[in-house]
Amino acid sequence: MLMTILDGSIVTVAMPAIQSDLGFTPVGLSWVVNAYLIAFGSLLLLAGRLGDLVGRKRMFLAGTGIFTAASLLAGIAASPGVLVAARFLQGVGSAMSSAVGLGILVTLYTVPRERARAIAVFSFTGAAGASLGQVLGGVLTDALTWNWIFFINLPIGLATLLVALRALPSDRGAGLGAGADVLGAVLVTGGLMTGIYAVVKIEEYGAGSAHTLGLGALALALLAGFLVRQAKAANPLMPLRILRSRSVSGANAVQMLMVAALFSFQILVALYLQKVLGYGAAATGLAMLPAAAVIGAVSLGVSARLIARFGERNVLLTGLVLLVGVLGLLVRVPVHADYVTDLLPVMLLAAGFGLALPALTSLAMSGAEERDAGLASGLFNTTQQIGMAIGISVLSTLAATRTESLTEAGRPVAEALTGGYHLAFAVGTGLLLAALALAFLVLRPTATTAAATATTTTATTTPAATAATTTTPAATAATVTPTTAKNPEPSRPGTDPRDTPQPLRKVRRVHQGQP
Repeated sequence: MLMTILDGSIVTVAMPAIQSDLGFTPVGLSWVVNAYLIAFGSLLLLAGRLGDLVGRKRMFLAGTGIFTAASLLAGIAASPGVLVAARFLQGVGSAMSSAVGLGILVTLYTVPRERARAIAVFSFTGAAGASLGQVLGGVLTDALTWNWIFFINLPIGLATLLVALRALPSDRGAGLGAGADVLGAVLVTGGLMTGIYAVVKIEEYGAGSAHTLGLGALALALLAGFLVRQAKAANPLMPLRILRSRSVSGANAVQMLMVAALFSFQILVALYLQKVLGYGAAATGLAMLPAAAVIGAVSLGVSARLIARFGERNVLLTGLVLLVGVLGLLVRVPVHADYVTDLLPVMLLAAGFGLALPALTSLAMSGAEERDAGLASGLFNTTQQIGMAIGISVLSTLAATRTESLTEAGRPVAEALTGGYHLAFAVGTGLLLAALALAFLVLRPTATTAAATATTTTATTTPAATAATTTTPAATAATVTPTTAKNPEPSRPGTDPRDTPQPLRKVRRVHQGQP
């Protein structure tokens, strides 16, 4: 997961070197990013469902293998066409592996507390990959060559394959006959690919252009046809029952808004540091390192405990409030900012992402049945990519348009750029407020693990449980009956079934089976 997310951003810093070395045109260079994004975002839903049908382990291994091989091809690419093709294949492999990764986690870890910790690690790797991508891309490009941003995937990919072969349990899946809807697969993949392509080209053609509106309408028509097909198909690719869950549908909608808003933090803050404040690539990465550190610390050390005590919904709301503070502060960031007073508080408030994403992931997966775990995982990752594409296109376009208008009005370049970023940060704040309202209204409160634990404790101290785990007068009397007296060797602890607290084990099973 770290490698998949990291690869989406690691190329951004190396783009000038790639363009100079391979001779990309300015328009063609964007396809180094777009080819990966389109393949990744459009295939996640299909890959997630196929994982449920053919086996999640098989899908994970195949995707990791394709991604690793494509990374080698990208590293040795000597022409623009080869590199773009390799990036598309990387996106295909990433979609196959990451679509089922979350589904594997939730089926392996069924105990609520353990699942919360596993999802926290999963969320941390995603946040860490996004944060480390730009830093690592700059370091590798400066120290070696741009080729090494792809070569670094080879040992990681091979190690992942070797560990996964031994560590992941085999699952046969439901079989292609349980959902081999070819027409549905064509409709959803075509719709998502067309829609993401239209969104990522908004900056080039404009939001109101015939190109954008025409492709957008085609994408909506294809996706609408997909939904109609799923309602009527005997073996649908995506059973619509998964969308009836308020947790699943609500969490995915909240995530789309949140990720679209936070693009302005991840990318536009980096541009502000470089273009306005004059930071270099390495200095920009170090300046944003506190954000990665607090996100990691909160994801790994705090989020699971808070979710267990207060529930996913409350932790999500708290995280969203902190993120509103992040973009709200950035709306007022000055042209000549001081890092300690103006930017460091923003980086520290990014801890809200470490709270929000694990809680959101738990909510998105909690409403799905085990047979649909891969599909729910693919859907969650799909909405993440759609949100990212929307954020990249819409917020970048707004910032560029505002900067251009301020420049034409005679403002200095640094001031015009800052004004454009301010508009993007303000729109991002609005998206986060919408996500906060949606989470509050749609996502229902969940029973906390602490409450469930208290219930379990109460259950284990009932008279029935106590009678089964303590020595009753009847049991004491039985030890002096003639039958027992004839046995000169006393029974050893653990040999008598009564020594095992059976009712307690049953209560735990019931508790672990709760959603």
